[in-house]
Amino acid sequence: MKVILTQQVRRLGAPGDVVDVADGYARNFLYPRGFAVAATTGALRHAEQVRSRRVLREAKDLESAQAIVEKLASLKLRVPAKAGEAGRLFGSITVTQIATTIEGAGGGKIDRRRIHLETPIRNLGSHEVSIRIHPEIEARVTLEVVEA
Repeated sequence: MKVILTQQVRRLGAPGDVVDVADGYARNFLYPRGFAVAATTGALRHAEQVRSRRVLREAKDLESAQAIVEKLASLKLRVPAKAGEAGRLFGSITVTQIATTIEGAGGGKIDRRRIHLETPIRNLGSHEVSIRIHPEIEARVTLEVVEA
């Protein structure tokens, strides 16, 4: 059965996509929850309009994500932390501290869930941090951990 999605459905598609699903899946899950409508002639024309608007919005989001990446690349991020004699921190640097540091340095508000650390930061020095700005764009910033 062909249906037109009205909302984002995980592993199926985005609003405006025309997908082929099992009859029972459409009747028992998609239709009752308002995730899809039947693929009629009029609905297909409406779906095309929704899809074209989504493409324009995604292009605009991609451009703004590029601007954020450029802004983050120009920042000097320094996080003060208490450390022992060998440069080992008492604790570790958290993603919340990194998000606060980015905001304080003028990088804008970054959601802490978008920040990814390969390993926990537990030593003084420079560390690479990746930030998922957009599904297609990832920013890499250098974080300097200094003794407080």
